[in-house]
Amino acid sequence: MTPATVGAPGSARRSLHSLWLLSARDLRVRYSTSALGYLWSVLDPLVMSGIYWFVFTQVFHRTVGEEPYIVFLITALLPWVWFNSAVTDFTKAFKKDARLVRSTSIPRSIWVTRIVLSKGIEFLFSIPVLVLFAVFGGAQVSWGILLFPVAMLLQSALLVGLGLIVAPLCVMFGDLERTTRLILRALFYASPIIYGVGNLPGIFADLAAFNPLAGIFTLYRVGFFPDQWDALTVSVGAAVSVGILVVGMWVFPRLERPVLKEL
Repeated sequence: MTPATVGAPGSARRSLHSLWLLSARDLRVRYSTSALGYLWSVLDPLVMSGIYWFVFTQVFHRTVGEEPYIVFLITALLPWVWFNSAVTDFTKAFKKDARLVRSTSIPRSIWVTRIVLSKGIEFLFSIPVLVLFAVFGGAQVSWGILLFPVAMLLQSALLVGLGLIVAPLCVMFGDLERTTRLILRALFYASPIIYGVGNLPGIFADLAAFNPLAGIFTLYRVGFFPDQWDALTVSVGAAVSVGILVVGMWVFPRLERPVLKEL
């Protein structure tokens, strides 16, 4: 491939080409070393959905969510897997490829954005599972399905912002990697995945709006469950997501030099 094809060094075209190559490498490594390959993109959320569906519909009397509950679960669990796996990989984004990070001239932020892109592609691969359950589960599709790409865009912005903050901090503070995992466990239950924002009592519904995932998951769900729409949650979630992106873009350049010294 010629320099004219990939762009001059330091150009936006060269950076985009590098981003795609690194993301494609992640996907190849993930699927080429696994016998199940693509199925891993759907097995985790599928098993989790099955467990929660069984517990809340067959064992206990469910008072949260909407019918069909399995679709209600999957519409949030699929993007949660994208979020969780991306943030987990952020904690070792630079350590994993320390030699390349030090020696290459491409923008170091690409080591964060390539995780968002590769995990986002895996999320897209898992959408057929949602479609199948929606069709066979009898879910109704409304105008809100048009907001699905908006949810993906906001989640991408949120993840890039978090990655630009978490990735360099994890290099500088080793204990932050384990701390991040604990935070993710708590965040799973603090986010409207097995329940909806409307199921929260009193002030908790208002507090949930400040969790950007609440607004994002609402956008994913509203195409199948119009009653889940909550303007406050969506608006605050969008504002917080963009705010975190802005903070990440401000913080990352200031941490880049200390990170290179640590690697």
